[in-house]
Amino acid sequence: MRIAILEDDPDQAKIVSLWLQDAGYSVTCELSSAGFVRAIRRDSFDLYLLDWVVPVLSGIEVLRKLRSEMGDNTPVIVATVKDKEQSIVRALEAGADDYIVKPMRQAELVARVAAILRRVGIGATSDPVFDAAPYEIDIRRQALFLEGEEISLTNREFELAVFFFRNAGKLLSRGHLLDAIWGIDNESVSTRTVDTHVSRLRRKLGLNESSGWTLTAVYQHGYRMERVT
Repeated sequence: MRIAILEDDPDQAKIVSLWLQDAGYSVTCELSSAGFVRAIRRDSFDLYLLDWVVPVLSGIEVLRKLRSEMGDNTPVIVATVKDKEQSIVRALEAGADDYIVKPMRQAELVARVAAILRRVGIGATSDPVFDAAPYEIDIRRQALFLEGEEISLTNREFELAVFFFRNAGKLLSRGHLLDAIWGIDNESVSTRTVDTHVSRLRRKLGLNESSGWTLTAVYQHGYRMERVT
């Protein structure tokens, strides 16, 4: 799982990054709102952790930009010393999924991150079979069916298919796919490997408008799986 952090205090940024990395997350941390926006434009993440009080463009302003201008619905936790009810309501109304008061505590932060990711279904394994008609995916058996007929997939192709279907509609960077499917320690794997697997998966699943799903390459970014409406 990938988390992007906006935190202008270098010491706090380092501590929080280490906490989340120790919990198994891949972390990108930016010290300015401009740097954060650039990072999320070129890459994709599972969750954002935004400090409210940041110079130039505050965390709340970044949040509003995400939701209204960029159409980005990635889960967001707002972190700040503002602990009054009015501030919490303001953050939630701006589109935050959760709110954590500083100084942050390691166990609480990790628990809140895990809770949000469970809530939105990222990394969920509770549903052994899910329907993406005309496809059906059986997680327990690691099998994918098209109109009742099983499609032969390697383990990596199956994991990639599940990740795309679970993130339908979201633009996923190649780096995100590498982290999710090949693991965080993927320096030996090139993005060309991602492209090869995606091409093979698209062909095997017959992903096109007639199948009801498309898997499209987005120039200089990654891929997006979408249901044809």
